[in-house]
Amino acid sequence: MKILLLYLSFLTSFFGSDNPELTIHIQNIKSLKGEIIIGVFNTDKDFLKDGVAIKNYTITVDKTTETIVIKDLPKGEYAISLYHDENSDNECNRNFLGIPKEGYGFSNNVKPKFSAPSYKDCKFTLGQDHTLKINLIH
Repeated sequence: MKILLLYLSFLTSFFGSDNPELTIHIQNIKSLKGEIIIGVFNTDKDFLKDGVAIKNYTITVDKTTETIVIKDLPKGEYAISLYHDENSDNECNRNFLGIPKEGYGFSNNVKPKFSAPSYKDCKFTLGQDHTLKINLIH
């Protein structure tokens, strides 16, 4: 059994992963508390709906700029949505009009005007290592 595990470990380190790295720099963080919640989507179907993201990531906030490196996404087309869960209640708190009261952002730094952005506006292609800078909107 130990030999099999050693062999599998060797194969993984030798051949590595074909997944490119996605680095996300999150800027304009106003409060040094809570977490940044990141959702990754790969289709326009139900884009931005709760529970539909193919991957979710969380960063504990302790600086005004945070960075995450994601290594487990295969090559493909994606869109990112994120928000600063300042009060750690696991939801993006909104006002009576539905506008987020906590900082939020999207890939391509899309700034919504009268409605949520579309997948098409936020999408990008991850074919090789890629870096996104997302400025939180307050």
